[in-house]
Amino acid sequence: MADPAEHPTDLPSCPSAQGAGLLPAELRGWMLLLAATGAVEQRLRSVVKERLDVSHDEFLILCLLAEQPREGLRMTRIAELLGRPKTRLTYQIACLQHAGLVTRKSVCGDKRGVEVALTDKARRMLREASGTLAETVTGALAHVMGPEQCAAMSGLIPKTDRATATASTPEPTPEPEPEPHSRHSAVSD
Repeated sequence: MADPAEHPTDLPSCPSAQGAGLLPAELRGWMLLLAATGAVEQRLRSVVKERLDVSHDEFLILCLLAEQPREGLRMTRIAELLGRPKTRLTYQIACLQHAGLVTRKSVCGDKRGVEVALTDKARRMLREASGTLAETVTGALAHVMGPEQCAAMSGLIPKTDRATATASTPEPTPEPEPEPHSRHSAVSD
């Protein structure tokens, strides 16, 4: 299996983006999104484990909760949004709670309802890791998608277009600094 950290420079464009096959544009677009999602998830797994010490699935829960108000979300809603069975989610939430990253509380008026929210510790960890995580996402997308696809994706994910530009264009050489004026030059007051 190829090392996911390798970045071959002669990488051909994604076959689903070329448009010469049998699939209609909608399915080609869907396949490109799947390839991009797979690339992002593959690269995020190691970064998430290293920076946050949680599994990828637990990270998805943290991300979902990070976009919610401090009250959090009901576990049934988290399961729906992530497409996870409730039993699996219960285990993952228990692991996150044990790590001090989420709180669980009963929903007022509903004996079976449980609400989950991020702790301050989790918010701090996500803030500290956000730069690295964002770079990982944009790098993975630029690796899989061409400039046109990244430009289209930039409406959903900010900075995607810049990652492609950076990956495909060499950095400009800085202009030479003008020589400073000598102290002996005439200065008018």
